[in-house]
Amino acid sequence: MSYLALLRAVSPWFFVLGFLARLPYAMSPLATLVLFTAATGSIAFAGLASAVQSVAIALAGPLVGFLADRWRLTGAVLPVANAFALVGMLAVTDGWLMVVTAGLAGLTQPQVGPLVRVWWGRSRRSLLPTALSYEAAADDTVFVVGPAVVGLLAFLGPAVPVLASVVLLVGAALPFGWIYGMEPASRVRVGSLPVVAMARLFAGMVMIGGVFGAIQVGVTAADPLAAGLLYAELGAGSALAGLACAWLPARFGLVWRHRVFAVALAAGCVALVVVRPLPLAIALASVTVAPYMITLYALTDRLAPTSFAMTILCAAGPLGTAATRALSGPLADAYGPVAAFAAAPAAAALAVLLATLPQRLVPSTA
Repeated sequence: MSYLALLRAVSPWFFVLGFLARLPYAMSPLATLVLFTAATGSIAFAGLASAVQSVAIALAGPLVGFLADRWRLTGAVLPVANAFALVGMLAVTDGWLMVVTAGLAGLTQPQVGPLVRVWWGRSRRSLLPTALSYEAAADDTVFVVGPAVVGLLAFLGPAVPVLASVVLLVGAALPFGWIYGMEPASRVRVGSLPVVAMARLFAGMVMIGGVFGAIQVGVTAADPLAAGLLYAELGAGSALAGLACAWLPARFGLVWRHRVFAVALAAGCVALVVVRPLPLAIALASVTVAPYMITLYALTDRLAPTSFAMTILCAAGPLGTAATRALSGPLADAYGPVAAFAAAPAAAALAVLLATLPQRLVPSTA
């Protein structure tokens, strides 16, 4: 299925609004860090507030998905609630109130990526393989562009990135959620979800989050000034690989994709430790990321095509990232950047183990 079919299936505004609607998700934690560092003079306190916000985003994701499956207005209400929470961050001056408002901003964060994937599966089922490839590329691009936008706007003032997020929420996320986030899924009962299979996919997404966390710490330890560019290279390479997944043959089923792409991810992560120069290692690793993630999304859709299941999967990534950040930081301090990168192939090896366990995730036709 070609990308022209996607362009013909929906309005061009779908892609414009959909991209802009994701930016606050990629901007908010860093914007919070910038704002509260300037307000308090303490990067440690600002880091705490930003961490609370990120954890709240991960914890609230499944609840957002649960509500989206039952209440048509979820996709439109959340951007408004999140905009109010961000304005609250600008208004408060007490330290702990800052943490509370950061947490509220995380709890109300619109989950554009997972919800729109469910929309594709529900409304344009025949286009889903191509759509998932596009969505992965869009997410990767957003996480390159979002932090860069925060960095540029911060020169105008520490509050400007937060204000820009509010504008994007009202101007893009709200209309996008109103148009494309209001179609309810079937009212699947939580107890009816395939728990064991979902847990396996959840664990796989934790591992890919672990890869991200190790790379973030590793590139920062290797070259702090170039860390942003190196991580942007990871996102760009992953986006290109994600777009290419649309042309994978249908006979290459999801079960085999899960296994093959897990092995490829592990090989790419090994390159981070053994290949130099570092930009070449990042390039090799980058093209193995999106194919694995797209397969996890597709398997989740096959198992339980609901917003609840998709947001559970997406909540796993930040948890893995946080865990390997905590592990890789001390390793980098003690032994250098290669030790930080070593957490990536360790996480990817566990992803291979999960993919090769003798348990059927989907019907054999997949």
